[in-house]
Amino acid sequence: MKRLFEYKRAMLLLFFIVSGCASGPGKETLANIDQYFADEEFTAVAVQVTPDKLFSLPTQVINELRQDYKRSRMSRDYIATNLWLANYINADKGGFKYQDNLTKIPMDTFNARAGNCLSLVLLSASLADALGVDVEFQEVEVPPVWDKAGDFYLVNGHINLRLIPREKHDTFLADKNALQIDFLPERTMRGYAKRRIDRTTVMAMFYNNVAAESLVEGRYDQAYAYLKQSLKLKADFIPALNTLAILYRYKGLDDRAESLYKLALSRDSEDMNALFNYGVLLASQDRLEEWAQVHKTLELVRIRNPYYYYDMAQQAYSDHEYQTALIWYKRAVEKADYRHEFYFGLSKAYWATGDERRAKLNMQKALSLSVDEYNQRRYQAKLQAMQTH
Repeated sequence: MKRLFEYKRAMLLLFFIVSGCASGPGKETLANIDQYFADEEFTAVAVQVTPDKLFSLPTQVINELRQDYKRSRMSRDYIATNLWLANYINADKGGFKYQDNLTKIPMDTFNARAGNCLSLVLLSASLADALGVDVEFQEVEVPPVWDKAGDFYLVNGHINLRLIPREKHDTFLADKNALQIDFLPERTMRGYAKRRIDRTTVMAMFYNNVAAESLVEGRYDQAYAYLKQSLKLKADFIPALNTLAILYRYKGLDDRAESLYKLALSRDSEDMNALFNYGVLLASQDRLEEWAQVHKTLELVRIRNPYYYYDMAQQAYSDHEYQTALIWYKRAVEKADYRHEFYFGLSKAYWATGDERRAKLNMQKALSLSVDEYNQRRYQAKLQAMQTH
């Protein structure tokens, strides 16, 4: 999922590495989104990808998928459909792989055997639909991953999905048997919070993505058409409100852009994207007192996020500045003393400085806090290596 930041006069952007908050629950969906559109400023173009294409595959692909599944069922003992599908998607040969490129519909992703995380999620959901497997979509609240394209910084979020198993009589099995499909597993190993989202939100994400890609390429009319589609699906989708505001600014429609930033912030007063871009607009108009208030809010959001300190620590560690890394890891622990990866970071930094006792203590703490099998094995192995050193 892509979000846009303006780049001109905005170099401070590089320092904001915290995730934006999700829209709060219980807020009514906007009923008057049409008043924020500016059809008269754009040439009408058709939306090239209609919503019905976002979870569909050619009949031939569906038939071949079902035949593969039936053959597998006949050649082995019973295997849950969701498990078979997970193996099919992640197969070493013939499976699908992550590739950070343009957002595509399932048919194109299937043919390419690769796609970005949103493209692969759409494909996986389409395959699940074909086999009658239910899915749950999850937005993973990872720190942003930055890309630069022309005058824009693109902030890449992350999405994955869970395949929900069923018994033969369409009775749901226990939730613990659901399988998570993630094409960037390192994003979830850190135990980031995940937020369930519905299919409509995923569709809105798609149109915001392709709109951002069109905007970067200078295809403003196409970007506008996609953004309208995104907001028609989900009127309070803040990333699309933000992208539309940026598009308005590039068309010289600052008043319309400001109204969208205010609308987005009325839905989530701490949304980093809207705050930052609104601040850029205010600075460009020399409205410095208002800019200062926005900047203050940005700073408060940033310093409350423990992963800000963690990522600063990780950077210092990679630069071999181990004492500095210790300072940042400790600050992360002060904000969230329940995160196993923070103690793992402390352990690494202490070991690098020669403080083996504290390194072992913090590795033990990381092990005690970890709940997933992968990290438990990893920490146990490192602890044993330390003890036999």
